[in-house]
Amino acid sequence: MSVNFLIAPDFPPEYFAGWHFMNARLQKMLDVNIHLLLPANSTEEQKEINQGRVDIIYANPFDAAKLIRELGYLAVVQPVNVYDEIVIATSANFPIKKLADVRKGMTVLATEYYDVKLLALRLLESVDIEEKDLIWKKSDSFAAIANGLIKKRAHIGLFLASAYKKLTNFTRSNLTTLIESKIHDLHHVVLIHPRQVAMLEMLQRVFCTLNQSEDGQAILNDLGLEEGFSIMSQEEIELLIDIIETLRD
Repeated sequence: MSVNFLIAPDFPPEYFAGWHFMNARLQKMLDVNIHLLLPANSTEEQKEINQGRVDIIYANPFDAAKLIRELGYLAVVQPVNVYDEIVIATSANFPIKKLADVRKGMTVLATEYYDVKLLALRLLESVDIEEKDLIWKKSDSFAAIANGLIKKRAHIGLFLASAYKKLTNFTRSNLTTLIESKIHDLHHVVLIHPRQVAMLEMLQRVFCTLNQSEDGQAILNDLGLEEGFSIMSQEEIELLIDIIETLRD
């Protein structure tokens, strides 16, 4: 038996090795051949999903809600106290010092990750800025956004907070944080395809006991998931979906 485990492509590059260690651990504990899929971007991720190749996925909350509702994926676990927040930042050399300083017609650097953009737009609503009011430029990575801001190629940039905090101290010293979201209800989720439902309880057990061994804790530390995973209740699943649907409305 062989299954495919896909990791959403929005993790920092330094976690690459950690996911390989995680995959090796899962294979050992489950005694199953698991092929790790690390798509370079959301387009490649969606292609794998559309082809029906994804058995297990570590998905961002927006994709998770869709996979549960439309394709019947089942929630396995969620990371403990690790949330998907976003940061809106600018160059430290720009006279933009707070969110209210953002004006219509300004240029924004953003990656292709729709969830980051959607959350940013909700924050910008508070200063009466809509998507159509801004000029959008696509960037390949959060590091590229930071570089573009420092070189004044755009007025503001959108980041996953976790990626922003992984930028070097020098890079962040050349940026100004305008706002960081504090939703504390959005997080990535491990899901499993319904065809693999027989693995669900064992997979939950493996993920939830990672922090009970030295090797498992080391893997969690490598991935910035120090507190490990917990099983999602049906209430938590429904809350996540409701929040996503509200943000999209």
